[in-house]
Amino acid sequence: MSELRPRSTARSIKPAGIARHGRLRKSGPWGGLFAFIGAALAVLLVSTTAVAGIVGVQLYEQTDVVTLVGDTEGPPPSIGAYPGGFNMLIVGSDMCESASGCEGRGKANLNDVTMLLHVSADGTNATAVSFPRDLVVPIPSCPKNGGQTAAMAGRPINETLYYGGLACTVLTVEKLSGLKIQFAGLITFNGVIQMSNAVGGVEVCVTERIDDKYVGLHLSKGTHKLSGRKALAFLRSRHGVGDGSDLTRISSQQVFLSSLVRTLKSKDTLGDPLKVYKLAQGATSSMTLSKGLKQLDTMYSIAAKLKDIPLENVTFVQFPGRTGVTTPAMYAGKVAPIPDRVNALFAKIRADEPFKLAQVGDENGGSVKNPNAPKPTDSPSSTSTAAPIKKDTLAGIKGQTAADYTCSIAN
Repeated sequence: MSELRPRSTARSIKPAGIARHGRLRKSGPWGGLFAFIGAALAVLLVSTTAVAGIVGVQLYEQTDVVTLVGDTEGPPPSIGAYPGGFNMLIVGSDMCESASGCEGRGKANLNDVTMLLHVSADGTNATAVSFPRDLVVPIPSCPKNGGQTAAMAGRPINETLYYGGLACTVLTVEKLSGLKIQFAGLITFNGVIQMSNAVGGVEVCVTERIDDKYVGLHLSKGTHKLSGRKALAFLRSRHGVGDGSDLTRISSQQVFLSSLVRTLKSKDTLGDPLKVYKLAQGATSSMTLSKGLKQLDTMYSIAAKLKDIPLENVTFVQFPGRTGVTTPAMYAGKVAPIPDRVNALFAKIRADEPFKLAQVGDENGGSVKNPNAPKPTDSPSSTSTAAPIKKDTLAGIKGQTAADYTCSIAN
């Protein structure tokens, strides 16, 4: 497979050598959001112990740093919750990390996962938006190797990491959402493996048996605790869930994410200092952080902002898109935005207004309510002392909250 080459005009059509997704790559990672939030919470706890200075330096010396457009060297916030709201982009890279190479893989480094986390100014709620990797979007001119790449009218969003690195993915999502992104992080395959192991596994349920030979996932009907490569296979599985599309896969991935957040906030995880340290170590050892996140004080402040948000106020949504659009031709075989729903979603986020979804999960796609979900009195979210907040219903947006127990629909 030939390597991608940046185009010289904004009318660039089709880069050479892009890997298609009929067969999923076994070594491509997912899970940037859970690893990143896990690292934030872990660093929060680790940094409040007597060994904070040593541990903080050890962990943060492991990370690489990238400068975003507009990054400054301003002072970090004071210790405490981050002042005001913020936006964080989490990217999962499919970079090959094997010294001997990865069979069947080209040289293009793509962002298989792109997620935008918005945290409200008052710290009462958070929204995570998942962007399908085949979503066709305008890509702006991006800085690269001391120059600028050409803007492109419409290319899959997962090509942005190749064209201009993490900074280019950030610029693209900023243009698409109308939000300023203050922080960004990129995590690779090894980080996801280590994080899923460190948390002790995440419980997921499936409606029927899953046999996905492309990622090596074989699960019987029911509930399973997944870690390591099996967790990755679950997150990567497209042929095994829903209708086999990227859109229903996102819905299935949210089954894992909501369970992961419940696991992270449980006393069994956050009350175990060794597990907390392993979480932070696993994430930071395979991460690239934007300059604003490199400072331990900043990560501490972000974690302090995140840690007390009730589960029912952490909402995972899928970027509104659809397949089957053939005009214009750039959407053929890809995902096209649904403009009115996109505008409604980001208007709410930009206004810092919480919302609720018309339905939990995507009953025609990748997930459904778990019929064996615990009663509200048994759920971790029921321990929240925060006052309920008023939420308008946002129609046509698929997703769920971290408090919702759902199951992946087997294909």
